[in-house]
Amino acid sequence: MRICMIDGEMIKDKEMLHDAMALAMNFPDWYGRNLDALHDCLTDVREETEIRIRNESALSEHLGSYAAAFKKVLRMAAKENERIRWEGQRNGSE
Repeated sequence: MRICMIDGEMIKDKEMLHDAMALAMNFPDWYGRNLDALHDCLTDVREETEIRIRNESALSEHLGSYAAAFKKVLRMAAKENERIRWEGQRNGSE
């Protein structure tokens, strides 16, 4: 199983979020670095994958409503692709 760890303390803007996801998930070069492209790539994942968000509250502080939209995309992708799971973690613990 692949584990993708995103730390909200380290993500300061949308670009950093998409760069972190692209790197952690090994997305293709054509990944569009937006929420629609993220959804497309996540629903195409063929390996059991767990996405963990550490410091979720910090992610929300840094990105505002975009963080909520990001989490909505994760929820939708997990419903559409049984190989995707995600969980948020409010503090720095794993």
